[in-house]
Amino acid sequence: MTQQASVPSKLGEIGIKNVDFGSNVTVIQPANLYGCRIGEDAFVGPFVEIQSNVSIGARTRIQSHTFVCSLVEIGEDCFVGHGVMFINDTFEKGGPARGDESLWRRTKIGNGVSIGSNATILPVAICDGSVIGAGAVVTKDISQPGIYAGNPAQLIRPLS
Repeated sequence: MTQQASVPSKLGEIGIKNVDFGSNVTVIQPANLYGCRIGEDAFVGPFVEIQSNVSIGARTRIQSHTFVCSLVEIGEDCFVGHGVMFINDTFEKGGPARGDESLWRRTKIGNGVSIGSNATILPVAICDGSVIGAGAVVTKDISQPGIYAGNPAQLIRPLS
């Protein structure tokens, strides 16, 4: 005798909805993009989610398995490696915001920034031309171009 699993009352769909695409954008499916803006000549790899109120600049590459939550702005000519996680909820009240979007915070990534695979980016600002090492956890604003790595991410060496 086999048992049937009950069907969830709410099924989500993977797809592309209400996206403002620039010209010549490549999106590899499956991808989940909604309510965002993707600049011209950008690339989005498979298994990527880009949520509403996100802006991705021209010629930026977002590699596979990356999660870009609401309120993130990524500049032009950036590289975001595989499995990068952007976070907008700082658990300000000791736990998840649970739908209270007023507790979410913004992230701004400058132009020409490279972010290595499996980095975690909390709500911060990262200046133009910075390099974030693989696996780094960025917890504070970065205002000096350089190479940053570690948990928490620290300046390894400046870039001129």
